[in-house]
Amino acid sequence: MISTTHDIYSDPDVPNSLGSFEGMTTDIWPPVAPSATHVSAFERLGQLLPGLLLAAGVAWLGAYLSQWVGVSVLGLERSPISGLMMAICVGLVVRNALGLPTVYTPGIRICVSLILRLGVALLGMRLSLAIAGAIGLAALPCAIGGVVGSLLLVSWIGRRAGLSWRLSALIAVGTGICGVSAIVATASVVDAEEDEISYAAATITLFGMIGMMIYPFLAYSMFPLRPELAGCLMGTGIHDTAQVVAAGMIYQQLYSAPQALNAAVVTKLMRNLCLIAAVPAVAWMHHHAHSGETNRPRLHWRKAVPLFIIGFIGLVLLRSLGDAVTVGSERIAGAWTQAVSLSQIVAGGCLALAMASVGLNTDLKRLVRLGIRPLLVGFAAALIVGLIGLITIGLFTRFLIPVT
Repeated sequence: MISTTHDIYSDPDVPNSLGSFEGMTTDIWPPVAPSATHVSAFERLGQLLPGLLLAAGVAWLGAYLSQWVGVSVLGLERSPISGLMMAICVGLVVRNALGLPTVYTPGIRICVSLILRLGVALLGMRLSLAIAGAIGLAALPCAIGGVVGSLLLVSWIGRRAGLSWRLSALIAVGTGICGVSAIVATASVVDAEEDEISYAAATITLFGMIGMMIYPFLAYSMFPLRPELAGCLMGTGIHDTAQVVAAGMIYQQLYSAPQALNAAVVTKLMRNLCLIAAVPAVAWMHHHAHSGETNRPRLHWRKAVPLFIIGFIGLVLLRSLGDAVTVGSERIAGAWTQAVSLSQIVAGGCLALAMASVGLNTDLKRLVRLGIRPLLVGFAAALIVGLIGLITIGLFTRFLIPVT
């Protein structure tokens, strides 16, 4: 029975709050008043949903087009076109040819941040501690060589090209360590201007995406029988974590070699860990250059080790523990194998959403406003880390990574 003790039409807030439940009295609906936390979470979901659905649609369209072009159009048994690469291209077309309303922005941003990091962390379930350790030992010279060479050479080239010390340092850490994440972490300790951060991020994004498209084919042409070495090259030469993962997955899809993706991810995460030392080093250089100033920037240590790296390492340990515990028990081993497979399905879905969002989040018009000098420095930086990768692979990795 509906209560008549309260005249809902005399309450001016009712039309704005009831929605489709207009006409029902507030003393019976809802049975429990929603908390501010619940309302906020539901509102946040409404903000994210358009972008998430758009990214999912672009990812699906990229996968469909890759199969349609490769199988139906070219008549091949297996498509030579990666669905992830096609999703990125579709996203670029949507963003730059059709335009992207702001309603999609929150969902797309969470795809290239949180969902990407979740996907990368879940890739840790692909590797046992023994495999990750072997790859990490082989990748260490590549990671250290790329970081040190980039910081020294790219900074010097940037200054010779007339860029500010801050912009040169941002391009150097973005190239040598972990792309835009390193730029953001370093910007906070060198007092970088907004336009310097934007220029460095756009430059790194441009050449990282070019590398993402080129390196799978380049790495295969150089190491056709050694996918681990191809993965080390991709993990060393490509800038951003998302771009490395995309290149590794493209390689895996084209050449059926999961070892390349494993090596690429581990090599890239080794580079990311160098951020722990690089940020303080760059900060010290900045402090030394401004030693006479009293208002120096503070170091943000929490940014030195991203959470997804810890998650990746934790899941490698979990995979190793699970493999050890399930030995000798067929039933438990079967359940564990299914759990590992499920984690990789979820990881693939997360990364597909992230790669589609990379295309949707890339505004090519920004690159036109950069000017030629940052682009030339970015191009030189991309060549430097690629050459360093080849040199270190030739000197060390060839003898450290076993053929599997």
